[in-house]
Amino acid sequence: MDREKIKTVIGGAAAGAVLAAVVGFGWGGWVTGSKAETMAADGAVEAVVARLAPICVSQYGSDPEKMRKHEALMAIKSWNRAEYVAEQGWATMVGEENADSRVSRRCAEMISELKS
Repeated sequence: MDREKIKTVIGGAAAGAVLAAVVGFGWGGWVTGSKAETMAADGAVEAVVARLAPICVSQYGSDPEKMRKHEALMAIKSWNRAEYVAEQGWATMVGEENADSRVSRRCAEMISELKS
């Protein structure tokens, strides 16, 4: 066998592998295993928040003092509204002791968009 031909074939294969990896990870949507796990966990959290925030808004809607509390909520700076929602207990789900901060934040955003 000719050593130069073998070197050329091995070099071409290595260059092809590098090119495939660059294209795959750069434009092909390939991700590492740990990145995939992170993306899956983030997606699961987002799905739970999306499911619980409307329940929080419903609990706000059942509050007999919601009109007064809506005015108080709107008077608070937007970055502090989640804390107010949590304090009211609207974002605390059945069986939980405390509200999830992400649910409180999303709930506050949703309530803020409601007409008083």
